[in-house]
Amino acid sequence: MTNVGTNDLAYTPVEHWMQLPDDVHMIEAVGIAVDSRDNVFVFNRGDHPILMCNVDGQVIDGWGVNDFIRPHGIWIGADDTLYLVDDQGHSIRQFSQQGKLLRTLGPAQQPSDTGMEGSDYRTILRSGPPFNCPTNLVVSSNGDIFVTDGYGNARVHHFNAAGEMVNSWGQPGDGPGQFQIPHGIGIDENDRLYVADRENNRIQIFSPAGEYIGEWADVVRPCEVFVASDNLVYVAELGGQVGLFPWMERDETSSGGRISIFNRQGERLARWGGGDNPRLATEFYALHDIQVDSNGNIYTAEVVATASKRAIQGSAGCPTIRKFVRCRQ
Repeated sequence: MTNVGTNDLAYTPVEHWMQLPDDVHMIEAVGIAVDSRDNVFVFNRGDHPILMCNVDGQVIDGWGVNDFIRPHGIWIGADDTLYLVDDQGHSIRQFSQQGKLLRTLGPAQQPSDTGMEGSDYRTILRSGPPFNCPTNLVVSSNGDIFVTDGYGNARVHHFNAAGEMVNSWGQPGDGPGQFQIPHGIGIDENDRLYVADRENNRIQIFSPAGEYIGEWADVVRPCEVFVASDNLVYVAELGGQVGLFPWMERDETSSGGRISIFNRQGERLARWGGGDNPRLATEFYALHDIQVDSNGNIYTAEVVATASKRAIQGSAGCPTIRKFVRCRQ
């Protein structure tokens, strides 16, 4: 198998990593997260929205039937509980690993009024309170929660560990601190926040108080950011070939889905993907989430069904879950 990355950040793709039982139907994986024991949790649009796997890809548990309207984002806290984002349910909920609901964060079910018409983020007139199609979240070192909100809003919401609203920031637009689909969010050891401002093709960086620090533009429609224990920043880029809105024209020159790895200063250290054959183990169809385990191995989730709408190239034969094993010297 051909390795990807660079000499210092080299990975071996693992084909057919996830071993899905015959009685479990998964349309597509939207999120992926790893707990403190390197168990892998797959958030998916299928019969069992949460699937728990071991490091070998064997499914060892599953739950969540009828619990979600449309799964979207996942985060695992320091206590190994799961925070799950239901975008069309306009909700954030915390669960035990066995599927017990522990709490609901903020209001749920009813979208806030941002003036958006239909699902066109370009028509958002104003940022609103939580939530209008939230997308993802992270939990800080002191238990504070930061939520990107999302498809129908242009905001980051900050809750304290008790679930109380602390702050919100962001407006529709393309200036500093403005968003066009804040789709993903990462957090580093200093609690700096990295927001995947997808349709602005950039990652914006903020303090926990929402102060704008800077931005990186060397990305194409970033969907998620994960800052690993090695202090590197891993970015899942959707690219410009699939997942297009009805008003978008396909740009033949745009990159396909790809992984990019940066240091915290924004220097790109490795990148792969971006090609036009997503059935290869080294390419991607529609990267949506990315996570790194304690050994430096990378897991990705791809929205192979949703992103295929209006795409010239179909997603048949493209995996929705991939694993890349870190090569050690």
